[in-house]
Amino acid sequence: MEQFLIVAATHFLALLSPGPDFFLVTRSAMSAGWRVATGACLGIALANSAFILAAFAGLSALQPHCTLFIVIQLAGCAYLLYIGSLFIRHAGSSSLHADDNRQPPTLQATWRQGLGMGLLSGLLNPKNALFYVSLASMVSQASLGWKLFYGLWMFSVVLAWDVLVAMAIGNLRIRRQFSRYLPWLERVAGAVLIALALAVIIHLLWR
Repeated sequence: MEQFLIVAATHFLALLSPGPDFFLVTRSAMSAGWRVATGACLGIALANSAFILAAFAGLSALQPHCTLFIVIQLAGCAYLLYIGSLFIRHAGSSSLHADDNRQPPTLQATWRQGLGMGLLSGLLNPKNALFYVSLASMVSQASLGWKLFYGLWMFSVVLAWDVLVAMAIGNLRIRRQFSRYLPWLERVAGAVLIALALAVIIHLLWR
């Protein structure tokens, strides 16, 4: 039980740290409503599950110095640069006064497209693979049953947290209150994602 509490607390604290997945959920919820954003939430949770499974299975491809892991990181950086530039370029182009059924002109807001964007964001998030490899080392001596339980728990927590964020930010009244700040929030989010990508690239070049 003590190990579970440590793992659960570590995992949840990592969720509280804003990253590419968080910005995707908030951007989707703000521009299209929380129902559409749940697609991105599920995609992110599924991507996290893939990393959890790979890390807990001890796949060598997820070791930090392996070529495939570096390629994944670079692909993730390219994705962050793309999403970051997209946020900045389209800052303020979405109306927060539209109802949840309206299709926004950017980051097309169908549930399936949200699912695909969430899956891609989670798989190409440079932080995810490294975090779950580190977390797996904490439970390396646990039984298969406990590892399955940890995996299901983390999938559920990721999904529940992202849906809660989407519901809070996707609320029409909250969206209206934030309408004047949305362009700046989008620009800041874009800048953070670009900075994160550049930091990872610099780290890979100088290590």
